[in-house]
Amino acid sequence: MGFKCGIVGLPNVGKSTIFNAIAKAHAAASNYPFCTIEPNVGMVPVPDSRLWDLSKLYNPKKTTPTTVEFYDIAGLVAGASKGEGLGNQFLGHIKEVEAILHVVRCFEDPNIVHVSGTIDPARDIDVIDTELCLKDLDTINTRYDKTEKLAKTGDKESREKMPVYERVKKALEDGTPLRNIGLTEEERKLVKDMAFLTLKAVLYCANVAEKDLPGGGPFVDLLRQRAAREGAEVVVISGKVESELIDLSEDDQKIFLKDLGLEEPGLNSLIRTGYKALQLITYFTAGEKEVRAWTVRKGSKAPQAAGVIHSDFERGFIRAEVMCYEDLLKYGSQPAVKEKGLLRVEGKEYEVQDGDVMLFRFSV
Repeated sequence: MGFKCGIVGLPNVGKSTIFNAIAKAHAAASNYPFCTIEPNVGMVPVPDSRLWDLSKLYNPKKTTPTTVEFYDIAGLVAGASKGEGLGNQFLGHIKEVEAILHVVRCFEDPNIVHVSGTIDPARDIDVIDTELCLKDLDTINTRYDKTEKLAKTGDKESREKMPVYERVKKALEDGTPLRNIGLTEEERKLVKDMAFLTLKAVLYCANVAEKDLPGGGPFVDLLRQRAAREGAEVVVISGKVESELIDLSEDDQKIFLKDLGLEEPGLNSLIRTGYKALQLITYFTAGEKEVRAWTVRKGSKAPQAAGVIHSDFERGFIRAEVMCYEDLLKYGSQPAVKEKGLLRVEGKEYEVQDGDVMLFRFSV
């Protein structure tokens, strides 16, 4: 799997419309608040032309892309933590995701009500951030008192955690998302088990009118200014356009996108941006039985990459035989790559690169 992504936003911003489009699912998308009651889950194959190039080369019995799992939950409103709208109980469904996709309405349409009456990306983001902070505050409060008592008894682990817990609690009480307070990797490890929502990577999805593609309109400019202050990425998508693309053939999609000044569907851009934000890369395994894409975090060593396939591969790792995708495509086969001296044998310290084609040797 590539990564898990939870979709959040106010009601009527186009969350479920975009979910329907990118996951080709049938989540309800109607023009009234709180239409989405139960979380909708969709598995989306990651578009990667390299996988299909390798598949043509090997002609395997099976070709398997890596996937992204999207979770669409009910829209949040101001006061959700106090029971407004449908409340915030649905946030529990996205505790385990790696990234938050925050859909922000950047289009005008008198036929689709905005819960606040006007379009204002910064205000809408603040509403969602506040509700996510309050949910995280509930989480830290349930842990804080117990850890504080243990720290006072001299418990070493609790004493180590308390300064971080205090910092987290103060930030959330001030309404500051935890991703903005500069926690170190070590500090993140100390709070990892609480799966804070505001500590997850956030991607902003600007849902725009068709006429505002490809760059977006003035509302998107405001959203980009806000995102830039956080160091976050913005992806511009028209939910309406993505919905229309679903039912078109590949050739018709290309024509439709070209007419709009687009090179690819919004889904492709969204997933690529997600990989970038989470520092993920793709490597491949290839043979007559299967050509398959695998996702690992940038900086992963060869045994860790092997462990994505099976834990036994990591435990018994001996070596990895590695080719570059470009070399394999250029010379047409593994023997030809080897003959050119471009097939490498790598050990436990090898850092996997995006586009590597790998064969692992391991002992049981």
